Amino acid sequence: MHRMYENEDITIFWDSDKCGHAKRCVGGSPTVFDITKKPWINIEGAPNAEIWQTIQECPSGALTCTYNHGIRIEFDEACCRSVAFDGDNMIGECDYREEDNSWTIYHTEVSPDHSGKGIAKRLVFMLAEEAERRKKNVIPVCSYAVKVLKD
Repeated sequence: MHRMYENEDITIFWDSDKCGHAKRCVGGSPTVFDITKKPWINIEGAPNAEIWQTIQECPSGALTCTYNHGIRIEFDEACCRSVAFDGDNMIGECDYREEDNSWTIYHTEVSPDHSGKGIAKRLVFMLAEEAERRKKNVIPVCSYAVKVLKD
């Protein structure tokens, strides 16, 4: 399972398949990471710096974090994609095909001016999370989506 938690400044990524349950997150920032609640991550529970520092201690790599850089990510069901915007300008997208009970992610792209900021990862995670909500299997064939979801 892939989940994404965002506030205005940062995005937390959680990959349950990688989670080793070391509970360093729970010990490091218990107001953010609380396994007795759903959702178990409350991104508003502590200052961003504390969250970032706690995530750096995750031994499995199941938790990662990135700054948002003012970029907004939206799910566009009509066009089968997630889209990244800098203001009103579209700067990236992640496209999928719906086939039977699955979504095949076949393309992810972010403008070169915005590369290296975690935007593509946010785009892929948004589609994976939305597919999971709708009980669809995710089949990544785009090389970037494969890297993000399978590594």
